[in-house]
Amino acid sequence: MDADRAGRTGRNVELKARCADVAVLEARALAAGAEPTAVLHQRDTYFAAPRGRLKLRVERREPWPGRAGVDVLVAHLIHYERADEAVARESAYELLAVDDPATVRATLDERLGTTADVLKTRGLLLWEGVRIHLDDVDGLGTFVELEAVVGPAGDAEACAAKVAHLRAALGIDDGDVESTGYAGLLAAAAG
Repeated sequence: MDADRAGRTGRNVELKARCADVAVLEARALAAGAEPTAVLHQRDTYFAAPRGRLKLRVERREPWPGRAGVDVLVAHLIHYERADEAVARESAYELLAVDDPATVRATLDERLGTTADVLKTRGLLLWEGVRIHLDDVDGLGTFVELEAVVGPAGDAEACAAKVAHLRAALGIDDGDVESTGYAGLLAAAAG
């Protein structure tokens, strides 16, 4: 069984912020040396997990405009725990590849209940191992998310420093930083 089929666990340091002008942020990211890699079309279905957050992500990945590549469709079940704070914060996650997302979605909806569906288009750029997500989220608008995966050596401080550097380079203001994930923001907007 390959590693992706067996599942993965890990930690990351992430920061999410509202973004009024994605084109400006993209230009700043490119000027900082980020490399555009792909455009991701994602559907995250959240379930009422007894602990942490549980979502099924179905993703169609296509090449960044003007770059060579092929479209790929993947699905993962993701369980994670993260504090709701308006700062760069650490998240612990478990990731499992899914071959039949429709059956998994139906089963988890029946057993746990679905709490939210988040649809987004995500421009993905990479800078020194940090993922820069330029997100357009249905019903919410545009955001930027910075995500640095903590390596096996436990370099959370180095990851936090990279996120802080990118935050400054992109000009992300304190008032734009979000403490809540997209599912929570959608629930608040509906309520």
